[in-house]
Amino acid sequence: MQTEHANIDLIAKIDITDIPAQADLFQRDVVWHFFNPMAPNLAGSYRGVDGIAEFFDKVRGHGHGSFAVQPKLAWAVGDELVVVQSRNRLGQGIEAINFDVVVVWRIIDGKIAEVWDIPAVNTIFSNADLAKTSVI
Repeated sequence: MQTEHANIDLIAKIDITDIPAQADLFQRDVVWHFFNPMAPNLAGSYRGVDGIAEFFDKVRGHGHGSFAVQPKLAWAVGDELVVVQSRNRLGQGIEAINFDVVVVWRIIDGKIAEVWDIPAVNTIFSNADLAKTSVI
């Protein structure tokens, strides 16, 4: 991910495997919104650092312990918003699925205040599909 704005640098520091250890990056009342009609048991708003950690634990559970994010593009929209496009992978090996995601981050006073996590739900690829058709 390119780093050309302080807010992009802030987001680049996040390690989704240990959200509680990075509580200082988030506003105390941070909210993570996840929209995915194909995964209603994950969809919703997760509040606070503990809520965000719970969300990523649930996601990893769906991937049998494996979940990876590969950022592609990030751009600052003024001094409050950052948009990140990524390709995420859930699971391992040939049975893993890959999908595109856009995440919109709201940064207030140098800390993450709100996040909208929006995965593509109609263009999900298996590792076999990607090996045949993609250069990513």
